[in-house]
Amino acid sequence: MAGATQLRIASLHDVELCGLAATGERRAFGELVRRHGSSVRALLRRMGAQPSQADDVAQDAFITAFERITDFRGEGTFAGWVKRIAARLYLKRLQRERRLGELAAESAPADEGQVAADAEAAIDLDGALKALAPGERVCVTLCFGTGLSHAEAAEALNLPLGTVKSHVKRGLDKLRARLAPAGGASLEGRRGNG
Repeated sequence: MAGATQLRIASLHDVELCGLAATGERRAFGELVRRHGSSVRALLRRMGAQPSQADDVAQDAFITAFERITDFRGEGTFAGWVKRIAARLYLKRLQRERRLGELAAESAPADEGQVAADAEAAIDLDGALKALAPGERVCVTLCFGTGLSHAEAAEALNLPLGTVKSHVKRGLDKLRARLAPAGGASLEGRRGNG
């Protein structure tokens, strides 16, 4: 009987699982954690969290999501919703550690001399993100990893909108340079030829 219930739960859509979780069905929420836990932890690692810290923040994010499951209205994806919760929790943790001010003020250039020499080398997005200045990494990850707008990221970071836009632009420019193939063709150039 339990196996049949688990199979039924595993076949449900995220919105249906959220509805069941809102009624107190813990197995439904467990399925949501199983489906999306690794992507939430990966987002946090891209934002700069160490693996153990990413695990802690992801766990806190899912606890918060469970407690606020009735707030999820299905207007976006559950994965996006829980990632935004995780990103905000991580940023609050950074604020508590008094590093957020340093992130906003820091403008140390990334090491751009590490562009891959081999055109067939695998693209290492995580490595490229780690090469960005911390402020750039957080802003790029929030805007592209969680789907927040520049304005929403500015609000979450308590930074001026222009600062967030600058961090995103510089970060994307550095990512393009770092991830460009060794033949000199840019990512835009390759897209235009395809």
